[in-house]
Amino acid sequence: MNNNAKVTLVGAGPGDVELITLKGLKAIKNADIILYDALVNKDILTFAQSNTPIIYVGKRFNDHAYSQEEINNLLVEKALNYGNVVRLKGGDPFIFGRGSEEIDYVESFGIKTEIIPGISSALAVPANQGIPLTKRGINTSFWVVTGNTKDDTISKDLVLASQSSATLVILMGLRNMSTIIKEVSKYRSGFTPMAVIQNGTTKNEKISIGDINSVDEIKKTIDYSSPGIIIVGDVVAEHPGYFDEEIQRVLASAEISL
Repeated sequence: MNNNAKVTLVGAGPGDVELITLKGLKAIKNADIILYDALVNKDILTFAQSNTPIIYVGKRFNDHAYSQEEINNLLVEKALNYGNVVRLKGGDPFIFGRGSEEIDYVESFGIKTEIIPGISSALAVPANQGIPLTKRGINTSFWVVTGNTKDDTISKDLVLASQSSATLVILMGLRNMSTIIKEVSKYRSGFTPMAVIQNGTTKNEKISIGDINSVDEIKKTIDYSSPGIIIVGDVVAEHPGYFDEEIQRVLASAEISL
């Protein structure tokens, strides 16, 4: 076994190159080989040494470069052959990133590992748009929930969270948004603010704001080929453009009534 065999799991952050941590950047510069995911901004890879092999192992909807089992095996193989493998994942690799599974697999072969956390899109993307996940007098917590469970059902945690005043941050939920919002609407007013943010913190960032009642209009703005998050809760009204959008919705409603 290569005495330098190691896998360093690095969180690349939410999209903006400058939002990767200094420690993560240092790891990329010192990598012997890099395996990166679909949600990683490719500009980050320019910080690697020019002779460092770089392999794309991303998984997007109906487009998997490698299966998870193949990725696990690649990590072990490349660590034994090259030395220090940097496994680069978007956001934070321990938040719906299967990072823990990969670390467990690598360690089962006696290979050293290191974990470098990243800034999660669940936190950074709303903040970048001026949406606080908590605000005194409005709510006291937030839930980060997956919108895409293993068996394609609605997460039981989403049901529980919907019954509270917590802000809901739903990752990987765009394709199931109608079903998700229908479930949330059982417990929250149709006037509860919501937003969908795609390509967060990048130059292509796009936000659609409305409320639960206007979910069908929001769906018309979604590009399903791009990553995005759903935010539901009264804190969405803190977005600088929320009330401008609300005025437009009222005016549109008035025109329909006439």
